[in-house]
Amino acid sequence: MPTAVSQLPSEESLKAHFPLTFPIPSPVNHPELLTVQDLHREEDLLRNPTSFRLWWSAINTTREAFFALQKIEPLDLPEELITLLGPLASPLARISLQRLTYLYEAALVQFAGSFKLWKSYLNLRMSFVLGNLVVKKRSGGKKKFPEMKDALEEEHDDLEEWEGGLDPVIGWEEWKSLVATFERALMWLPRLPRLWLMYLSIFFHPKCPPLLSHTHARHTFDRALRTLPPSLHSRIWVRYLLWAESKGGATTVHVYRRYLAVDPTVTERFTTLLLNPTDSSPRPLEASKLLLSLARKAARGEYSSPEGKSPYQLLETWIEVVEKFGDEVGLDVEETIESNEAIAIAEEKAAESTDEISGSATTDAKLVLAGQARVTSDEQTTRPYDEDEDPLSSRRLNVEEIVHKDGLAIYKDQAGRLWTGLATYWIKRGEFDRAKETFERGLKSVLTIRDFTQIFDAYAEFGESLISALMNSLENEDDETEEEAAETERELDAKIAEFEDLTDRRPFLVNDVLIRRNPNDVQEWEKRIALWGEDDEKVAATYTKALDTINPRKATANFHRLYINFAKFYEEGGVTGQAEEDLDSARKILEKATKVNFKLVEDLAEVWCEWSEMEIRHGNYDDAIRVMQRATAVPKNIKVNYHDHALSAQTRLFKSLKLWSFYVDLEESIGTVESTKNVYDKIFELRIANAQIIVNYAAFLEENEYFEESFKIYERGVELFTFPISFEIWNIYLSKFVKRYGGSKLERARDLFEQALEKCPEKSCKPLFLMYTKLEEDYGLAKRSMNILDRATKVVADQDKFDMFTIYIAKAAENYGLPATRPIYERALEGEETRSIWISSIILTDDPVLPDRQTASMCLRFAAMERKLGEIDRARAIIAHASQFCDPRVNPDFWAQWHSFELDTGSEDTFKEMLRIKRSVQAQFNTEASYLAAEATAAKQGARKVQEDEPQDAMAAAEKQAGGVKGFVAATTTRLPAVDGEEVPGAKDSAAASTANVDEIHISDDEL
Repeated sequence: MPTAVSQLPSEESLKAHFPLTFPIPSPVNHPELLTVQDLHREEDLLRNPTSFRLWWSAINTTREAFFALQKIEPLDLPEELITLLGPLASPLARISLQRLTYLYEAALVQFAGSFKLWKSYLNLRMSFVLGNLVVKKRSGGKKKFPEMKDALEEEHDDLEEWEGGLDPVIGWEEWKSLVATFERALMWLPRLPRLWLMYLSIFFHPKCPPLLSHTHARHTFDRALRTLPPSLHSRIWVRYLLWAESKGGATTVHVYRRYLAVDPTVTERFTTLLLNPTDSSPRPLEASKLLLSLARKAARGEYSSPEGKSPYQLLETWIEVVEKFGDEVGLDVEETIESNEAIAIAEEKAAESTDEISGSATTDAKLVLAGQARVTSDEQTTRPYDEDEDPLSSRRLNVEEIVHKDGLAIYKDQAGRLWTGLATYWIKRGEFDRAKETFERGLKSVLTIRDFTQIFDAYAEFGESLISALMNSLENEDDETEEEAAETERELDAKIAEFEDLTDRRPFLVNDVLIRRNPNDVQEWEKRIALWGEDDEKVAATYTKALDTINPRKATANFHRLYINFAKFYEEGGVTGQAEEDLDSARKILEKATKVNFKLVEDLAEVWCEWSEMEIRHGNYDDAIRVMQRATAVPKNIKVNYHDHALSAQTRLFKSLKLWSFYVDLEESIGTVESTKNVYDKIFELRIANAQIIVNYAAFLEENEYFEESFKIYERGVELFTFPISFEIWNIYLSKFVKRYGGSKLERARDLFEQALEKCPEKSCKPLFLMYTKLEEDYGLAKRSMNILDRATKVVADQDKFDMFTIYIAKAAENYGLPATRPIYERALEGEETRSIWISSIILTDDPVLPDRQTASMCLRFAAMERKLGEIDRARAIIAHASQFCDPRVNPDFWAQWHSFELDTGSEDTFKEMLRIKRSVQAQFNTEASYLAAEATAAKQGARKVQEDEPQDAMAAAEKQAGGVKGFVAATTTRLPAVDGEEVPGAKDSAAASTANVDEIHISDDEL
């Protein structure tokens, strides 16, 4: 049995079928095109050759008949033959193509300008050559043409795809015939973009012959651009670029270069293609120059990345390319050094030329030297030619100069990434020494810890990699001689030493970064000094550099401490104290510090004080006094505003209280009484004394037995200051005066107390009244003492009145007995107008003296006093008056005392009255807000918790189950909730104790 391969016809026999459509088939040379059934159609077309409808109907009828026969007739052919011939594998398809071609060509003779006819004809021819078109689902209609970047992506997804297709070798003649047909169609309809797009789609077919899909395709794309108007070029360019990408190599480069001259938005896509070509070697130099050009344009605002990249991100992409293709893109070390020198010379010459050029620019143009832009009158900016941005130039880039100029000079916040990128570039080139220099320069120039960490980590990793490589080479020393191995060991030791030195220098490098960021940061300079440890030379040099660098007006806090610590450094003989003490150098430093215009006067004052203390520590007491005399020298004009920061610190120094306080303490310690008094007097003259100065001055005079002068100082103090400051002075003054003179100068003491109380506010006068009362008790009259207490109860603040009344009552009872306290109690409870209290009377006060809680407490004390005097009814009335201020749930102690009082002294009627009043008061306070507040207060005070009674009926049970409101009074009873712990004397126990009302009042028939 023959195999399938033996049944396949030969290549020559297959080629013999083609071309089917050239020359154009007709019944003359192809009699089989017409059948008997077609004669009627041919006659109609001959009679009406200009009827488009008849031609269109004949074409559709023939095509539909072909489709119908194709479905009926089985295709019993080998798969290899179908693969080679595609849609033309069957004889039916070939004869049908010829019949339809005959009809279309005949119709086009009559309607050569019909787009509908040409489109249908070309689609038919394409279906027989290219195969069946795969229909793709589209979501909605197309909007206006997008940006080229998006258009390329969309068009790539929408490119036509076919199933099958005619083999380019077997059907070469038919492919040529199809192309010729498109050429004839475009000859008649050259400005229709749809025909051009159909034509161009042929070149994307995978089986398109190479003779057509390369040079001919490129020429066709070019003719389409020349023929169509510019508004339609974007539709051609998107296909052109995709076709160029598919071909790769020089074709892609040249096509993209042409398009970039018109639209540079796809430059980033082009650079990606250059770096990752499909069938050629990368072009990193051209890609890097394009990226550099984009980064510079973006930095100037002339370019916006379609991918949303910032100017820095474009530069970072350029750096990545440079790192990866260092040898192809950048210059070597020697060329870089030469280029840097040439650039420096050119900049110097440009600067000199710019200084020499004078004159104004013309209205049309202005030429700016040194590579700057030329600005014309129409505001168009033309940049001079830069070979670094020319992708056609083969000159490599000076990477160092570009990183400094376009990176570090602009993106200062990304210095870490830029320096590490430059160092990585040198590492990839094998220039390790240059990479190390780059790392060092980066560490010495960055301004943030983040950038420093990035560079330092990369530097350390580089050092570790070198050490690892050298160690690996030592392990594999079989191929090395002894000399080479020894050299490798020496190099390894050197690298290890360098790495250790780098790690040791890290704290200093970090400190350098912080100082560069803010040279006026005093704390960082102090840390720098601490880092040097016991190295006196470095410490002294750092102090000197810090003092020369820091701007006093911009320095952070404690700048003056640098001068002081520097002086102590010389005073103590260095950090360890082993060097010789150098007081002269310390004095010079402090002398220099006194001339510095510090931000705060107190800083300058502390410098003078430290200088004086240094002299004292070395026993130079006279020098210490002279230093303070210099510091406190008073100028002629003393009307200087101490808080005017526009003036220098030296101008305002004489009003520094801190300086004068130190001077006073120094005079008190080693000076004379007269000199100390003179200093204090100067302080008063300058009007800078505070209360502490006054107290100290008076205490100093008292210690030296200048008592009257001491009291005069107190009097000056109370005149200078008002309350509450003068209160402390009065308090000390009066206590000192009473202690000194006692009752010998009683009238003078009384005058002083009256003066103190005259202007004393009510919140501060309580101690003065008590002191005044004590004076009268000890040296005066008891009556005056009681009058003073009576005044105090009217004058002191409300929070102090209860205490004053308590003291007043105690003194009255001590001096005049208990009955004398009754008017005091009455005034404390009623106010200014005193009324007698009788049994069963209710006291109503419009203006109470004490708050409610203190009123209740006072009433209990009043009632206790009346009970002692046997006035039981008066005591009961007083307690009843106090009950209106006491909620039973908040003040259970009050009601317990009344309960105890009634048990001891009352009857059943008085007890019932107490219970009635209690229920009335509880109802008064029985609101939800007050109840919650009362419960919270009781919980804080540790009072007993309110317990709920069991519900007494079904409604109450339902209320409790539903979470009813606490304290709700059931509708079935008119009583208020019972208070725990109460029991009516003589009441009989009920049979149902769980439902009994313990507060129920039993009234007999006789009482009714």
